[in-house]
Amino acid sequence: MSALYLIPNTLGECCLDNVMPAGNADVIRSIKHFIVEDVRTARRFIKLVDKGIDIDTLTFYTLNQHTDATSIASYLEPMANGFDMGIISEAGCPAVADPGADVVAIAQKRGYKVVPLVGPSSILLSVMASGFNGQSFAFLGYLPIDTAERQKAVKKMESRIYSENQTQIFIETPYRNTKLVEQLLSWCQPLTKLCIAYGITTPDESIRTRTIAEWRKSVPQLEKVPCIFLLYK
Repeated sequence: MSALYLIPNTLGECCLDNVMPAGNADVIRSIKHFIVEDVRTARRFIKLVDKGIDIDTLTFYTLNQHTDATSIASYLEPMANGFDMGIISEAGCPAVADPGADVVAIAQKRGYKVVPLVGPSSILLSVMASGFNGQSFAFLGYLPIDTAERQKAVKKMESRIYSENQTQIFIETPYRNTKLVEQLLSWCQPLTKLCIAYGITTPDESIRTRTIAEWRKSVPQLEKVPCIFLLYK
């Protein structure tokens, strides 16, 4: 039976040997059909894995926020003909905060084998390094853009921290990071803890946990830097 492989990408410029098992490269070499967010970056990643791979012999299907939902199911046609396929995210693990989940759902419904490969996850790595509760945590993706709705979401997260002892994890579009941090510092209680992580697994890695009161003394500037945020008590 053909298989759909979920292939983790790096979280930034780093040594592949540090974040990807050798077996992943073997899988990538064996696949001719890939579902990707951006063809250019996917081609670059595959070349990084093995310069000997002939990129021009590969077929890429683009899956992002602009993809027509009605065309997604057709992407899996090679599997019906016995070919393995791979999904490559722009960063980290496919199908987690990623449009690849739609393809996986279709593959599961059709009874295809789905194989998640080992690789870097900013969610798990940031939880590990934050000092927060790793037994119970929730990843909420992007918060609402509307200010009133966002404040409501933040207050709800903070409530769950104290009432359920649950770590709250979320992300933001890089150019809005600084604004988000300013809002968190304004809306959250002084003793609530905020972990800000960026550059995970790269030479520029920074994972820092401080109370809201401590962050207020030195507000970080995070424009254009992909970050992940965690709240806890």
